Amino acid sequence: MIDAFTYSLPTEIIFGFGKLAELPALLESHGVQKCVLVCDRFFAKKGAELLKTTAQICAVFDDVEPNPQLSGVEATVRLLKEHGADAVLALGGGSAMDTAKYAAACAKSEHSPAAHFEGAPFSGKGAKIFAVPTTAGTGAEVTGVSVISRGDEKKTTHHPSFYPDVCIVDPELTMTVPPFTTMITGLDAFTHAIEAFWSVRHGAVSDLFAKEALRVILTHLENAYRTGDRDARTGMAYGSLLAGLAFSVAKTAGCHACSYPLSMYHHLPHGEACAFTLDSFIRMNADSRLQSLAQSLGFASCDALADEIARLKTVGGLRMRFSQCEGELDLDRLASESEAHMLMRNNPKQFSVQELKAMFEALQ
Repeated sequence: MIDAFTYSLPTEIIFGFGKLAELPALLESHGVQKCVLVCDRFFAKKGAELLKTTAQICAVFDDVEPNPQLSGVEATVRLLKEHGADAVLALGGGSAMDTAKYAAACAKSEHSPAAHFEGAPFSGKGAKIFAVPTTAGTGAEVTGVSVISRGDEKKTTHHPSFYPDVCIVDPELTMTVPPFTTMITGLDAFTHAIEAFWSVRHGAVSDLFAKEALRVILTHLENAYRTGDRDARTGMAYGSLLAGLAFSVAKTAGCHACSYPLSMYHHLPHGEACAFTLDSFIRMNADSRLQSLAQSLGFASCDALADEIARLKTVGGLRMRFSQCEGELDLDRLASESEAHMLMRNNPKQFSVQELKAMFEALQ
């Protein structure tokens, strides 16, 4: 018997190698008159090229930070208002997309971005959102989520207005991603998929996306890391997209809950922070349903699947112990903040602060 479920996705998806070339015609077909491009410094040159070749792009904000700041949202909103732009185009990883989403929702709001950050409700989208991911990891191109920081204060906001109107997933844009970034974004996508599968909010459709995402990512991730060939890059772009489709409704859980204090206090990039506890949560969440998933992926047990994640972390040179990390270690603070995070409520098993502390202790 299939349980009742709800699945909704308002984003048009365009997938394929070289599809970014269709951007000008796509913007025209959606009636876009003026568009602000949002990217990070790594893509500043590409942004300048698009400014010259895409008539609708009227301005570029290319100072998005790795943990996107509210100041970047405010700068983007100023550009949208200054140019009377009716759309925002995000080019980059999750940071660029999170900035663009938040800015689009603030563009015609009666409240400032700061007021929204402090709790003022969003009422709707003030500009269309076009998302073009350049990494295979975040899935942000198909989710209604934006993670924005003000200094060290990081907030995750869910709102229907954050869903992009259109995304272009062009694997060609990921061909130059460095190996380490390839691995941590790939494991981030894996975490999205497996957490969507075991989330208490999972459903029949999200399960389908999650299972296929896991299969595709396990098939292609190591090749994408070692060789970066076109087939592996295309596979990872597809796997990341599927993972985004899975968690856009089911949401993430324990690994992501722990990732926030890990990033804040030990300065781990998001994907590496999620991967830090990934194999631990696979072992801790093990049950008959997860065991069946592991076997469908070709592993004898949940422990064997967790061992494979640990191996990939070793291959990619990820930090796996606190002794390898920056910052002062405070296990009580880590465990307490992880347990209190809203995403921990999506975990299939609820762990106490002491149980989470024991998990972290094992990673010293």
